[in-house]
Amino acid sequence: MIFLPKIYPSILAANFITLGTEIDKVLKNADGIHLDIMDGVFVPNISFGFPIIESIRKYTDAYLDAHLMIVEPDRYLEKFAMYVNSITVHYETVIHLHRTVTWIKKLGCDAGVSLNPHTPIFMLEEILPFLDKVLIMSVNPGFTGQQFIESTFEKVKKLRQLANKINPKLDIMVDGGVNKDNIGKLASAGATTFIIGASIFHKEDPYVEIKELKEAAKSID
Repeated sequence: MIFLPKIYPSILAANFITLGTEIDKVLKNADGIHLDIMDGVFVPNISFGFPIIESIRKYTDAYLDAHLMIVEPDRYLEKFAMYVNSITVHYETVIHLHRTVTWIKKLGCDAGVSLNPHTPIFMLEEILPFLDKVLIMSVNPGFTGQQFIESTFEKVKKLRQLANKINPKLDIMVDGGVNKDNIGKLASAGATTFIIGASIFHKEDPYVEIKELKEAAKSID
């Protein structure tokens, strides 16, 4: 199955004083907006909550991809589903994962599961047929600007091999340290969507940067 690479800029790296303008810049060429939701418990940082998300939804009808780096995410699924198109929870935070994934889909959202760098792919084998996406963390979650973990290439490859057997349409996302030097190799390994923050929002022309990232993703490493 052939996938066209998708780029979701993470607004965690945006200038929140001019957030509307920042969103306009990236949506000229991006496929959606990534929302990093952090609670200061599961990860050592706090990002933003529902007032910001509601404002973003009122501003744009773009695809909103919520990545919940929070404990007990089930408490907030219905609220998130009011504003976003996709909800990804962490494998490490959910006790009854099938129930959570089923609930997300019943709420009308795409359902995803994220794995921290230390969590092996085989832990997803039983839940994989029910997922729309898996988000592979290529850094330890919590902060932008971290160094890419090289073992991610093999992890993505293992996931694509498993998905080809039981869920060929699976969207494999990678988040953390993705740039034009490694995005082609990640795509070759089987990744389809890339979460990128500072490398887009901190550039003079985000439109050009996203275009170049997509071109780099199409190259065979």
